[in-house]
Amino acid sequence: MGKLLMLIGALLLAAGLLIHFFPYALSWLGRLPGDIRIEGKRGSFFFPVTTMIVISVVLSLLLNWFHR
Repeated sequence: MGKLLMLIGALLLAAGLLIHFFPYALSWLGRLPGDIRIEGKRGSFFFPVTTMIVISVVLSLLLNWFHR
């Protein structure tokens, strides 16, 4: 459990550094085909379907890889 928490912390640190020093590197995130964005006069609605699927697949592959 301790190793998993350290791994998650390292991944969060790496993601934070990436976003801080290279903000344009993840600019595609949330703008993939399949992400739902509805804008109207009263407000807007955003539901990143494809982005959530991509993140889920990547995290599943990483966790399975580290688990073995």
